[in-house]
Amino acid sequence: MAGGGVESGGPGKRAHLYEHNFTSYFAFTCIVGALGGSLFGYDLGVSGGVTSMDDFLKEFFPDVYTKKHKHLHETDYCKYDNQVLTLFTSSLYFSALIMTFFASFLTKKKGRRASIIVGALSFLAGAILNAAAQNIAMLIIGRVLLGGGIGFGNQAVPLYLSEMAPAKNRGAVNQLFQFTTCAGILIANLVNYFTDKIHPHGWRISLGLAAIPAILMLFGGIFCAETPNSLVEQGRLDEARKVLERVRGTKNIEAEFEDLKDASEEARAVASPFRTLLKRKYRPQLIIGALGIPAFQQLTGNNSILFYAPVIFQSLGFGANAALFSSFITNGALLVATVISMFLVDKFGRRKFFLEAGFEMICCMIITAVVLALEFGNGKELGKGTSALLVVVIFLFVLAYGRSWGPLGWLVPSELFPLEIRSAAQSIVVCVNMIFTALVAQLFLMSLCHLKYGIFLLFGGLIVFMSCFIFFLLPETKKVPIEEIYLLFESHWFWKNVVRDEQDQKPAASV
Repeated sequence: MAGGGVESGGPGKRAHLYEHNFTSYFAFTCIVGALGGSLFGYDLGVSGGVTSMDDFLKEFFPDVYTKKHKHLHETDYCKYDNQVLTLFTSSLYFSALIMTFFASFLTKKKGRRASIIVGALSFLAGAILNAAAQNIAMLIIGRVLLGGGIGFGNQAVPLYLSEMAPAKNRGAVNQLFQFTTCAGILIANLVNYFTDKIHPHGWRISLGLAAIPAILMLFGGIFCAETPNSLVEQGRLDEARKVLERVRGTKNIEAEFEDLKDASEEARAVASPFRTLLKRKYRPQLIIGALGIPAFQQLTGNNSILFYAPVIFQSLGFGANAALFSSFITNGALLVATVISMFLVDKFGRRKFFLEAGFEMICCMIITAVVLALEFGNGKELGKGTSALLVVVIFLFVLAYGRSWGPLGWLVPSELFPLEIRSAAQSIVVCVNMIFTALVAQLFLMSLCHLKYGIFLLFGGLIVFMSCFIFFLLPETKKVPIEEIYLLFESHWFWKNVVRDEQDQKPAASV
């Protein structure tokens, strides 16, 4: 129902002639690119842990500290319902969604490497300022700088990885971004677990250590190669050919190089990429890749758990160390799931992972809501059996998300767009993602307070809707070259009726 693959042969269909061999140079460039995920991941993991640390709360949010300790061992939906506290988390994502538009211009004009380097510098400055913060204003400014780093990094890195990767391995390579995101989250949880015992400035260590992945990405960005796609787009054809030969490990790159040049010619004819993105022929990519998937990735509810795992577990009656340890377990599930997805996504495809994991996530949200409805919210301490069940269910939920909406939420949008609108489209992807990330971060604790267990039923209902969206509208993109993705929509049961009119008017345009 969702459309099939792309057949070989004919003008603009040279994918069957592409050749590649694995090289150490290709591995290096991919690892460097994937470090961008570690910035995002470390911040996701560290911010939730820091906001549950007593020393941090006493210094910046004494009212929250007092409320927390009134019910330290009891269940309480509203322990952490403080909008300034959540602004500490969400301000980063509001910053990221604004900065991604500046990143789009830089990525298109100067290349993917330039955005990676600028992102690393901004994140480094934010980490230093947060570690040295003396007041809330310094904290928020530091978060804004961190957001600038994520805005640039998340705009450029998925593009970088997708463009560097051979079509047959693009899924696994692109998911290095998600893998390093998960690794960053897991490392942040470990850091928080130990720094929580360092008084009174352990939280400063947690926030300051964000400088390490930023430094690694900065130096990596300086030494890694620009993508052949970007070099062709900039008119640096000789350099593009050399890089393509080097990353593919073969001199026989003419077919792929010709496709890149053809795509670049179309890109140069586009005066306004953002306006071009609104054309009817790009309607499927806009709705699926730029709007639908980035928004739905956040509306699964998983990032709410990642942001506030220690806070959630403490609200459910877990002690401070138990809360951090429980969040470490769930984030370990995320890392394991990403590895599973990396090895299997190019074999089984994107759609199967979305749909199979979506069913599991719906079940987990329903179970969580039922358990909380029966056992939670009366001020009593949760029993060990109930607590263990909640950890297991959240573990299974994260395991499902980690092989579906987590990595595929970045992979699928990065491979849907042709070169002429790719940078602009990726900015929309990051912008929409960050809008919903920021909204979820800002509103989740308030929603938990007011909706109680109903918040998990809401997420479950949203996952039902987004699974239907994938089933009916997303074609399978595994092993299809980026420059031939548009052919999937021309043969899709629904989208062919949307794009047909414009396509019929330009029979020679794709030659």
